[in-house]
Amino acid sequence: MRDDLKVGLQYLTPKHALTRLMGKLANLKAGWFTTAVIKWFIKQYHVDMSEAKVSDPSHYRTFNDFFVRELKPALRPIDGDEATLVFPADACVSQAGAIEQGRLIQAKGHSFSLTELVGGDDTLAAQFDQGEFATLYLSPRDYHRVHMPCDGVLREMIYIPGDLFSVNPLTAENVPNLFARNERVVCVFDTAFGPMAQILVGATIVGSIETTWAGTVTPPTGGSIRRWQYPTDGEQAMHFAQGEEMGRFKLGSTVINLFPKGAVRFDDAVLPGEPTQLGQAYAHRQH
Repeated sequence: MRDDLKVGLQYLTPKHALTRLMGKLANLKAGWFTTAVIKWFIKQYHVDMSEAKVSDPSHYRTFNDFFVRELKPALRPIDGDEATLVFPADACVSQAGAIEQGRLIQAKGHSFSLTELVGGDDTLAAQFDQGEFATLYLSPRDYHRVHMPCDGVLREMIYIPGDLFSVNPLTAENVPNLFARNERVVCVFDTAFGPMAQILVGATIVGSIETTWAGTVTPPTGGSIRRWQYPTDGEQAMHFAQGEEMGRFKLGSTVINLFPKGAVRFDDAVLPGEPTQLGQAYAHRQH
């Protein structure tokens, strides 16, 4: 790697303490100053506020409120059915394809371990080995709520501590094992396609990762993996419909989907660098 690129990457990997401080600042109610920061962000990152349910920057009490803003109702119709997967977020395809020999492609010349990605759980990893994956990068300008690609019943949630590298294309191309090193929340669902994992990966200055059933998962953070098991039948089972919101990022990040062997076939247009839109079809059942 070039020396100047190495220097640049140093600024993309802040310590947790600084990152958490920035996250707290993003949650401050600072009146006119908060509005000024939001307006700067909108201009800097070309955020399309015409899509927001509330387009007035002064409406948002904190920067985080703005960052997880809702879209206008019915703006993202769900173009799916029981045999179709839809994109879970407005994003950009980082990589998508086969999980081969227990590894996923990160970028040209880089791959990473499926087992490490799911927190070292060999049994869980085996359910997706030789299957398919899609990694979707959410840029600062994107809508940062994450939705279900298909109907599913929540089985398990795993918090995995880690670093907070930036997850933009530059770091994906140059930081080995990026997505298996960053802090993340693995959500596993039972679906008509078999088991499906939706993984929310943290990044630089991520204020928090949240799910709709557990609220804020991180912070607080810790140095060990935490697991939550959920009933998959009966009245306590948590059912999610295709297109339903399941989580959100406050300042971040990346979503990774995992599917079992032989379950799905990605559409030909699912290629690195291609934009994605919540609700658009991107894969279909194999058989």
